[in-house]
Amino acid sequence: MKKNNSLNSMVISALLCAIGIIIPIISPLKITMEPASFTLASHVAIFIAMFISPSTAVFVAVGSAAGFLLAGFPIVVVMRAASHIVFALAGSLILKKRPEMLRTVKSSVLYSFGIALIHGVSEVLVVIPFYFGNNMSSGYYAKGFVTSVILLVGVGTVFHSMIDFYLAQAIWKPVTKSVKLPKQASVNQ
Repeated sequence: MKKNNSLNSMVISALLCAIGIIIPIISPLKITMEPASFTLASHVAIFIAMFISPSTAVFVAVGSAAGFLLAGFPIVVVMRAASHIVFALAGSLILKKRPEMLRTVKSSVLYSFGIALIHGVSEVLVVIPFYFGNNMSSGYYAKGFVTSVILLVGVGTVFHSMIDFYLAQAIWKPVTKSVKLPKQASVNQ
């Protein structure tokens, strides 16, 4: 029985990783707020993986970063995607310790906002060396550091993260009712 659970977890992880890879490659849902851009739903597979386990979350975050690399995004965008490992691991460890975090609207919003802050700070920290190394597009410099890096990347990522988190929850709840999935967190909203 344990071998079947392990195989089941591995297959689900691989499927989520495949989704994380393919979204940046084929997604038509890109929002561009010059100079930054956001690929909607690009975090959904990572959030669903976070609901399952820390190892699944990290695996899917790595796969998602590979998707941005394979899609030919600039290296700064690929590195922003690689920074998702930080919020994915942190968020999944929190859910492992406190799986009830997603059971009420209030705790779910607080959890989502906290993870989004970690997400936004991680992406800003990745972008800063590129910005000050003069390795960004001219649009970043035209808008200035605060607007381009802090507001568009940092605050924009917080909003983007929270939107994708709620998309993941909307998918997770009905799927777990109809398919047996390994999980560390349940959504009761």
